[in-house]
Amino acid sequence: MITVAQVVESLGAQVAVKGDMERMVKGCYISDLLSDVMAKSKEGEIWITLQIHPNIVAVSVIKGLSAIILTNNRRPEEETAKRAEKEKMTILVFSGSTFEAAGKIYTLLSQ
Repeated sequence: MITVAQVVESLGAQVAVKGDMERMVKGCYISDLLSDVMAKSKEGEIWITLQIHPNIVAVSVIKGLSAIILTNNRRPEEETAKRAEKEKMTILVFSGSTFEAAGKIYTLLSQ
């Protein structure tokens, strides 16, 4: 397993909201549908999405996800950032594509 901090370093991602950077990342889930993430993601996974609205924080907290990665240089809405700060949920901004982020995380988790 790896930590959120290691994901940040490997991706060269920006930390939009700093939560628990030592939280362990057990896997990765990729989806832009909140209902899909609610149904299929597992505790400890890092979530890669394009969604930037506040509900991504609620889903992440309910599911016990380790962090959220926004790809394609998307930034969280102001309200999303405020909720994430309150919930101590890390939100990362990655300039590359979802495919690139997933590949890098896969490589990290496979070592």
